[in-house]
Amino acid sequence: MNHRTGTEEGVGAHFGLPYAPCLPARPVRDAGFSVTRLQWRLDGNASRLVSLPPDEAYFLMLYLKDAYHCDVGPDGTESETRRFRQGSICLVDLANGACIRLSSDLDSLAFQIPRELFREVSEFSTAPKATRLRCRRGEHDDVMCNLGAALLPLFERQGNSQAPVLQHIAIAICAHLLHAYGDPDQPGSSSTRLSVWQEKAAKDFMIDHFADQFSMAAAASAAGVSTRRFIAGFKGVTGQTPQQWLLGYRTARAKQYLGEHSLTVPEIATRCGFTDENHFITGFRRVTGSTPGAWRARWLQ
Repeated sequence: MNHRTGTEEGVGAHFGLPYAPCLPARPVRDAGFSVTRLQWRLDGNASRLVSLPPDEAYFLMLYLKDAYHCDVGPDGTESETRRFRQGSICLVDLANGACIRLSSDLDSLAFQIPRELFREVSEFSTAPKATRLRCRRGEHDDVMCNLGAALLPLFERQGNSQAPVLQHIAIAICAHLLHAYGDPDQPGSSSTRLSVWQEKAAKDFMIDHFADQFSMAAAASAAGVSTRRFIAGFKGVTGQTPQQWLLGYRTARAKQYLGEHSLTVPEIATRCGFTDENHFITGFRRVTGSTPGAWRARWLQ
């Protein structure tokens, strides 16, 4: 099914998928929005080079399955190939374009969102009036996962029946990105922040070892910085200490187990990296305002 209209053709052609289904919209006034379903297989190829031209827009990728790719610089140099987990996003400023080399199959939703649309949404709603967004690399984003799941059925609808829903979801996506990744200018702060790749390396390490007991020095080592630099730099880009971020991640995983009702609270505590049940209850309450038992009872009602 082809959803293209006019020049709003999405980004499929840049990925070698000119007929990839694309949903375009004008959610507020004049600025456009598009989301493209990208499904591509290597089929024996070693890799695929993807170039996105410069644009006054942001490019957002939501990974529906794990993928592997690297950045390619203007001079052709390639960064380390990295894993991008299912449920994570990449958010890229297209002011200078972007180029990656894919080395795996790809199943994703790709969004192209003009800067002007963010301005329209911030005027239309209570979203922050940030001048720019912080670029993200492999950031897990539960809100985008849920919004992406709401978009997938729209690719199957006929005609224009999806338009009102698409417009509402597009506004919700822009508002979420402004709230979560808006980056008001803070002179002098950039030198103390972790780079986007250092932040990704640290978060990947903590996600891979969230069920274990590890020191912040180990996470700092994964990011390639000292412990003091890591703690200050992590808070500079996330607004949280590494310990606060890790507690939030462990709590989110604990909620998944609590919702399944197949494990006891002490078993969940162990699986999610808490030292014991009391530690779990204290940390869970700090994040949610509720005990694990009370949260489970409400969830299963």
